[in-house]
Amino acid sequence: MVEVPDGLVEAQVRYNGDAGREFIAALPGRAARFLEQWGLRRTGPVMHGVTALVLPVERADGSGAVLKLVSVDEESVGEPVALRAWAGEGCVRLLQHDVDTGTLLLERLDEGRDLAALARADARQAVVVVGELLARLTAVPAPAGLRGLGEMAAGMLEQVPRALGQLVEARDRRLLAECAAAVAEVAGEPGDRLLHWDLHYGNVLAGGREPWLAIDPKPLAGDPGFELLPAIMGNFRAEGVRWRFDLLTEAVGLDRERARAWTLGRVLQNCLWDVEDGEERLDEEQLAVVEVLHPRSRLR
Repeated sequence: MVEVPDGLVEAQVRYNGDAGREFIAALPGRAARFLEQWGLRRTGPVMHGVTALVLPVERADGSGAVLKLVSVDEESVGEPVALRAWAGEGCVRLLQHDVDTGTLLLERLDEGRDLAALARADARQAVVVVGELLARLTAVPAPAGLRGLGEMAAGMLEQVPRALGQLVEARDRRLLAECAAAVAEVAGEPGDRLLHWDLHYGNVLAGGREPWLAIDPKPLAGDPGFELLPAIMGNFRAEGVRWRFDLLTEAVGLDRERARAWTLGRVLQNCLWDVEDGEERLDEEQLAVVEVLHPRSRLR
């Protein structure tokens, strides 16, 4: 029997309520089913995030893999589509997929070595790694049917007036409005590249066939500029915002003004989520990014 970690139970109940409880209750049976159906043998302790239980396994041919049992939502539903499109170029390989349950069998990477450790030792090299991965991943056109950045941006802009009314500080309102203005300028051309959308340091693992590979995409069709903020925010230092932005835009080959606008769009998204959660003041690190990259700041 697979024991479901308390952290996954708590996350599913908190965010998904009864649907989360149903997902948790079905996990042991689902794990047993796919271990048998796909000829897998467990080789290590369970791992988990907010939406998935992950089991290290060995395939019949002796190769390592991980069985990912997912609570499919609008963010994760496109994961197998994206992984097939990337075909292991810069990301983990998809080995098998069950359409009905969303269960994935993935290439085994080194879960004990993510990019966060490198970032603590050499921040610049970690950003270089992310930039190189993003250049490869966003070179691929988005397959049909994925969530689109255009629709997402329009939804964000609709939420801005209410959010402005909830914020108590004039500075917060001004900077949120500047983010919204930047997004409004580019929202009509949202882009058509395949985006990972969540490429923070914890979602880059050491691999055997390549030094670093991306995992856990939350795919979008859109402009690569919307991808930069996680690498700008990792191990955050306000004085690092500009050089990180410069390095990433150069690595991915982006138009700097469009990249700035979409990076501010990503800040806008984060801030709107905070306001939706009841916050009346915005996160200082997010605001620091805006103050470096806002439209009045000259990018040299």
